[in-house]
Amino acid sequence: MKPQEYIEAIADGRMDENLKAVYVLDSAVEAQKERYINTIREFINIFGEDRDIIITSAPGRTEVCGNHTDHNNGKVMAASINLDAIAVCAPSLNNTVRVQSIGHALNVVDIEKLLPDETEFGHSTAMVRGVVAKIKDMGYKIGGFDAVTTSDVMGGSGLSSSAAFEVLLGTTVSHLFNDGKISAVDIAKIAQYSENVFFGKPCGLLDQMASSVGTFVTIDFKSTENPVINKVEFDFSQSGHSLCIVDTGGNHSDLTEDYAAVRGEMESVAHTMGKKVLREIEYNDFKKAVPQLKDKVNDRAILRAYHFYNENIRVDKAVDALESNDFEAFKEIIVDSGKSSYMLNQNVYSPANPTEQKLSLALCISEEMLKGKGAYRVHGGGFAGTIQAFVPNELLDEYKAAMESVFGIGNCHVLIIRPVGGTKVM
Repeated sequence: MKPQEYIEAIADGRMDENLKAVYVLDSAVEAQKERYINTIREFINIFGEDRDIIITSAPGRTEVCGNHTDHNNGKVMAASINLDAIAVCAPSLNNTVRVQSIGHALNVVDIEKLLPDETEFGHSTAMVRGVVAKIKDMGYKIGGFDAVTTSDVMGGSGLSSSAAFEVLLGTTVSHLFNDGKISAVDIAKIAQYSENVFFGKPCGLLDQMASSVGTFVTIDFKSTENPVINKVEFDFSQSGHSLCIVDTGGNHSDLTEDYAAVRGEMESVAHTMGKKVLREIEYNDFKKAVPQLKDKVNDRAILRAYHFYNENIRVDKAVDALESNDFEAFKEIIVDSGKSSYMLNQNVYSPANPTEQKLSLALCISEEMLKGKGAYRVHGGGFAGTIQAFVPNELLDEYKAAMESVFGIGNCHVLIIRPVGGTKVM
């Protein structure tokens, strides 16, 4: 269908079922219509109206449990959320990929030139180039295309805006040139490769996998080549709670060294014990080795290793609690996860700027309001950005008002869990 045909179909309700499959709520469907129509109009303005288009979507994610475990082949529980990136796109007749993210500079990539370029590190063009390069390396088809994208996944929020963008690109190429046959797991690996090798950020696989696969999932990264992914059978809508992500106002732009230190210090413990990552070492063997490790690695590395092992245990317990429909036990596990992140993993504020502790303040206020009733923890990579809270519905208005009185109107986001990951919407 041509762009104008899609505009008319969305406006008159013919695409409602497509949108509801992604956004679930009737109110959300209505809210998305204007966004989709505006993005299509932007495509027309930049690239013209005479080509058949498709529209793809990739969600942000919330990390439910398993903080900073994925990069050492640990376990996580995550879920896709209703905030997402979308792309209006069409194949072109040349070897150029052009991606216009609304509000940003045009990304232009020659698909004949798909090698990493250090001058592009940290720029979205590198993500585009990396995704296309890895898809080609894996034996899938590529081609030139034009796309206009927009995202309501807040940057620096811990909801993984960069992963959503990468998964969006992979999903787009899958549907434009490969009949949608690139698996969600492969798209996640493609996205991670792009961020590691082309963008220059040493991330794990959690963000991309949660965005690509969708809904509540547990991911066991013991084998990064073949991670074990399982859906968690739990209807969150029946829990009597809401999921809140509180944006405290910080951003992640200058925190790469802090993130890298978490991974690097955990791995320093593993290397000292003759292994690559902590998952290759049994917990009891690690504990027995602590007296010797103390003289070979720094103290924080040992603390972070303790966090890793116990966080893996908590993920299993959280799954059991949800599948047993024991939400009270689940909340206790989430609080314990947050305490471990604060005390052991130490990713609630940056050691480079110890007087700025917005996450700590948000957690303090949350504990005051929710102790014994809800759950709260640092969210995502940490050091700045967001916290996560499971808030009893009867306290939701009060909690949201309290958070926004401190961190700004609109900074407490009440989210739903979306049932699909990266997908072709229409």
